[in-house]
Amino acid sequence: MCVEPYDMKYCFTLLLLLFAVIFKSEAQNNLTHLSPTPIDSISTSIFSKALESGYIDTRYFNFDLRYLIKYNQYEGFRTGFGGVTNSNVSDVIKFDGYVVYGFLDEAFKFRIGSSFNINKKSNTWLSFNYTDDLQEIGSSKFITDQRFFQLFEPRLLNIESFYKHITKALSIEREITNNIYTKALFKTSFIDPKINYSYNHETLGVFDTYRLSLLIIAAQINSSSSSKASLTASKTTKLKGPKFTVQYTKSFSKLFKSNFSFSKIDLRAIQLFNHSNNHITELVIRGGLARGDIPISHTYHAYPNNVNKETILQRFSVAGTNSFETMYFNEFFSDKFVTLQLKHQFNPINISPWLKPEIVLIYRYALGDMSHIERHEFINFNTLDKGYSEAGLEINKLFFGFGLSAAYRHGAYHLSNFEDNFALKFTFNLNLNR
Repeated sequence: MCVEPYDMKYCFTLLLLLFAVIFKSEAQNNLTHLSPTPIDSISTSIFSKALESGYIDTRYFNFDLRYLIKYNQYEGFRTGFGGVTNSNVSDVIKFDGYVVYGFLDEAFKFRIGSSFNINKKSNTWLSFNYTDDLQEIGSSKFITDQRFFQLFEPRLLNIESFYKHITKALSIEREITNNIYTKALFKTSFIDPKINYSYNHETLGVFDTYRLSLLIIAAQINSSSSSKASLTASKTTKLKGPKFTVQYTKSFSKLFKSNFSFSKIDLRAIQLFNHSNNHITELVIRGGLARGDIPISHTYHAYPNNVNKETILQRFSVAGTNSFETMYFNEFFSDKFVTLQLKHQFNPINISPWLKPEIVLIYRYALGDMSHIERHEFINFNTLDKGYSEAGLEINKLFFGFGLSAAYRHGAYHLSNFEDNFALKFTFNLNLNR
């Protein structure tokens, strides 16, 4: 029975995955009928589209499934609703927002915003929004990343370190060409870390909460399109050459009562190699460099995905896509880092019409460091200055999209207890087209 709090996340994961499996089976059965009824076709089409896009479309408003239900260690179950107006309301104005409630922290979170298409030819949008929500400590996102829907987010289940932020933001985004997308954002935020933490600066003082005024400028450069499959996306990504993203962040001290001055530069490159034997190799390189007075909330982690439990089975969960499966949550933080991820996917093994497992070999490496560690009080963490390595194997799509993954931590950060270096997890790949 699912009665222990720690077990609730696994019950939640299982329910979501069973829901996806049931729907996948029903959709495939309906699609294989030679003469499906109109009702079957319509329901399957609507549900398939919703599961792929993450939206349920209505006449004037598209409901966003990302806000329906989630689970993490701080909020417990998080549920609510949200979405965006569609073109039936207006082609040049959009209104979006959401409201959610966390049952463990007993708090509402919300966002409200609007966007205006100020130049249709270049697809230029000017946006305003107000947000009162949580963000994972140490997470660093590219503002040019497009919205990506996942039925469930594997890492989110185990995250417990968040900061609350109340943010007012103004942004402008534009497609310079078909392959170059840019965005600039200015925001002011009140930050309240939801962990026992203080930033103790020798001249500025001690801060339990703080304000930031940030200017973020980013550009994403895509190569010319060519049909190639991505190992880290739920559907085919058209990519011929490398895909680059660069982002610059500047925090202005004293502007709108901002407490700190710092700057960050973030880079990411993704390259896919399609081999003549139909094998696929994916290389992802990411790096970041921060300078100045930067609190722990805006430093970097390497996207760990391992819980600090005693045995392998207690740590058994769901593998992520670009996360370090053997790295424990809150184990490392950096103000400068670089990560490398290499995946090689072999052709599916054709055992039977319903069993075609896919084998993926994985290698991940992270290198980083932290200046002024003494400023971060009441939180213990390591740096990545010696270089972190892990190797893994995935066997995907063994049964209704389920698979298994195993990863091993080796090198400079190999742990003394041999078992603690292993991570055994299951994978899940939903594909309605197979």
